This record gives sequence, C-alpha cells and structure tokens, in this order.
Amino acid sequence: MTTPRVVIVGAGFAGYHAARRLSRIARGRAEITLISSTDYFLYLPLLPEVAAGVLEPTRITVPLTGTLPGVRVIVGEVDRVDLRARQVGFTRPEGDREQLGYDRLVLSVGSVNKLLPIPGVTEHAHGFRGMPEAVFLHDHVVRQVELADTATDQRERAARSTFVVVGAGYTGTEVAAHGQLFTDRLAAQRPGFDIRPRWMLLDVADRVLPELAERMSVTAQRVLDERGVDVRMGTSVKEATADGVRLSDGEYVPTRSLIWCVGVRPDPLVADLGLPTERGRLTVDEFLGVPGFPEVYACGDAAAVPDLTRPGQVTPMTAQHAERQGKLVAHNIAASYGQGRRRPYRHHDLGFVVDLGGRDAAANPLQVPLSGLLAKAVTRGYHLFALPSNRARVGVDWLLDAVLSRPAVQLGLVPANAVPLESESPEVPTRVGVR
Repeated sequence: MTTPRVVIVGAGFAGYHAARRLSRIARGRAEITLISSTDYFLYLPLLPEVAAGVLEPTRITVPLTGTLPGVRVIVGEVDRVDLRARQVGFTRPEGDREQLGYDRLVLSVGSVNKLLPIPGVTEHAHGFRGMPEAVFLHDHVVRQVELADTATDQRERAARSTFVVVGAGYTGTEVAAHGQLFTDRLAAQRPGFDIRPRWMLLDVADRVLPELAERMSVTAQRVLDERGVDVRMGTSVKEATADGVRLSDGEYVPTRSLIWCVGVRPDPLVADLGLPTERGRLTVDEFLGVPGFPEVYACGDAAAVPDLTRPGQVTPMTAQHAERQGKLVAHNIAASYGQGRRRPYRHHDLGFVVDLGGRDAAANPLQVPLSGLLAKAVTRGYHLFALPSNRARVGVDWLLDAVLSRPAVQLGLVPANAVPLESESPEVPTRVGVR
C-alpha cells in the first residue's frame, strides 16, 4: 500500500497547527507536505509590538523547519488547484512553476486586507496583515517623526505627526494604543520637538472592539482616552490623498500616515476554486470537509465553518478558531484512514486578550473581565503559552523594554511600494514595479 500524501496549503494558525498535529498522529505513516509563501509561521497577535519596537521581528516568526518534524516544507505561492485531477500548482520564490498531487488536501490559505471602494485608499493606505507591513510601519513612524522634527513649516510638522488608523477592531485598537506610546517616546528623545504626536482611531461602529465583550470595549476606550488617542466612532474615511484624509463627517485631516485595519477577506485563491462560498469563505460542513470532494478540507479564515453553538451562523475569523480547526482537521484526516472517528467542530469560548501597551490590557479569560496589571499578566501569559517557540526571547524583549529605552532607527528594508494595500500576499513584500 502506498503512503498517503497530505498536502496543506498555507502556514497560518490553521495550516501550521494542522501540520503539527497530523505529524504527531501519523508518525511517519503519511507523507505530509506544507506549502507556504514563507518559511515561518507568523504569530499575528504580537505584530503591533513589532511595529512599535517592543519585539524584534524574528521573535514572532516561528521557523517551519525544525518545529514541524516529519513535515516536508515547500516555500512557494499556490495559485492553482485542480480538484478533479487532485493537483496543486505553485510558484517557487525564483519563478519556477511546479505541481504536486495529493490524496488529502487542506486549504488553510488565510486572509488578506479587506478593501473598500473609497477613493485614494488603495494608493495611500497601508494594511497590517504581515511582517513586511509591520516592519514598514515601524520605519515609517520613525521617519515621520524625524521629518517633523526638522521641518520648518508648522503645518507640515503637524501633518507628519498625525497618524490615522481606520478600524477599531482587535488589530486597529492595539496599533493605535501601542503607536501613541511609541511616538511619545520618539518625541521625548528630541528636545526641540514642541508638538505631541497625534493618533486617531476611526470606525463606523459605535464602540471600539465591537466584536468583543462590552466591558473590554470600555477598558480599551478608557486607556485610549487617557493616552490622548483621538477616537472617532461612527466615522470613517471618505477620501484619501497623499497629503491627508477627508473624513465622512466632512473634516479634512492633514497626515502622511493612513493605516488600514478595517478587517480581512479570504485569500483570493478561494474564489478561483469555483466552489460554493459564504461571504467569500469556502463552504464546508461541520467536519471541515468540502461538500462534493471528500478528500478536501478547509479551515481558518478561508472556510465558512458552521458554528454549532450558534445555529445558522459561521465561526468568526479569529486565530483562536483557526488553531482549533487546524488541529481538528488533522484528527479527521486520520479518521478518514481508519484511525479514530471524525469529530464535528464545536468550540467553547475561552475569552480574549487585548494588549494595549505599557501596563495596560483588557482580558476576559473564561468570561471574567480583567483590566490593568492583572489583565496584562494574563495577556502576556496567554501569548507565551500560545507561541510554538521563541518564548524565552519574547520574554527577554518584554523585560528589556520595561527597563531600557527602545532603539528608534529606520532601516529602510521595506519600501512603501513593496507593501501595497491590495496585495494578495501581504506576508511577502511585493517586488518593486510588480503588483
């Protein structure tokens, strides 16, 4: 009997944990191949701390080779799936095209920046979904403060010191909270800097963190207010230009920084499959199988997984769900070969954590609302537990940030045109001149 080949597309929370769990279950009885556009798993929840200079980029990038024993890792961009022939086509980093057959396929391609038809946004805004965008944002913020410090025109100083974040969800709230602390530190290092950097947080919702418990929203709002972040609920961007943004209430805000955190959409590969979708996500059953193709599974942000705890709805696009679904896919694939029984996806909400920088956080572990230092301890403890590796290095960075000043330099490794908002692969910098 030939060894079954399982191909996993995507190394996000769902794909990484599917490969990790399946390798432990299979123990060499299956050929497991993971195809990813990067050679690492990115721990997304800590990305705002990279942009703010708290953590080094390598701290939250977990290498695939070495942490996934028994898994063959292929670095490449999957751009074609032939479901009838059971073939996956992909392009290597240097342009070589290849294809690979499979007996079981896991589609865990994740998501990209959500776009809205607002004039100027795709040209002048930058998203926050991958490491290149975080590295760019860190450099960009430092650059704007440096340019503001040397500008002689007061209006230019104010514009370069203004940072507009659109989207007050999990990511946008953390970016704005960490960003205000970061720029305050940058300004304090410059004795002649006579204006305080201004951060704005916009959202059409009626409160920050609208997808989380209201008590967490209240905590986050209080911290943002105390920091001086200009929070505008019920407000969004009507038009963006190179010199500023026009808000939906008519106000024009001069700025050189528009950070787009309005949400995500499934990877475009999902639409190319020609299969039924729900709000752009691939339709699957409660066992994470694709109807009509029993050998194909989907999980994470790319899949519309039925929420058995809320009949008629699908699970949200969160890392917590993606990780659990990835682990379940591994079990159900093993069950398809007679090892155990397949199980439906049913989750229990363990709560959420939001790191607001400094000593502040909001958390509700097991639905117990927490704030302040206790929430901070729970939040960092959760992240250390969830990280597959690099825990000691992350802990050391946190300790150093608490007792030392942060380095404030721009390395210029990621230019603005390498991280376009409409990129279909935000985890990989776009080659200059290629979109």
